[in-house]
Amino acid sequence: MTFIHQFADVSSTQIGLGTRVWQFAIILAGAIIGRNCNICAHTFIENDVVLGDRVTVKSGVFLWAGTRIGNDVFIGPNATFTNDPFPRSKQYPAEFVGVVVDDGASIGANATLLPGIRIGKGAMVGAGAVVTKDVQDWNVVAGNPAQVIRVLKQAE
Repeated sequence: MTFIHQFADVSSTQIGLGTRVWQFAIILAGAIIGRNCNICAHTFIENDVVLGDRVTVKSGVFLWAGTRIGNDVFIGPNATFTNDPFPRSKQYPAEFVGVVVDDGASIGANATLLPGIRIGKGAMVGAGAVVTKDVQDWNVVAGNPAQVIRVLKQAE
């Protein structure tokens, strides 16, 4: 059964079974949310965002147009996603360039992900990292700019 808190603002009709949406979360009409997700309080999910199944979005996360999140992804508190490579006030790109996070990846608290990057399958982004380029499958990155600090053994 899907749970939407009475103080959430959910316009999307595409919320998967078993997903929980907590208070003060905002989900716009064009968003697609998978099954068994946990969308925590004080989050924002814009139109043209797709979340897979079993995704956790912790408080303070805003997901902008063009963002694609795979299955079994963890997004830590206040992680920052971007979608405009050259932002200017009142000047909008023809198309927004979202971040892609592949299955099983984890994004640490307060990490910043620049537009158009891909976080690979099973990869981990450390808390506070500033990710300026793609992260390969199973890599762990940290720092500013984010650098590979470890390669995880691929799950079998």
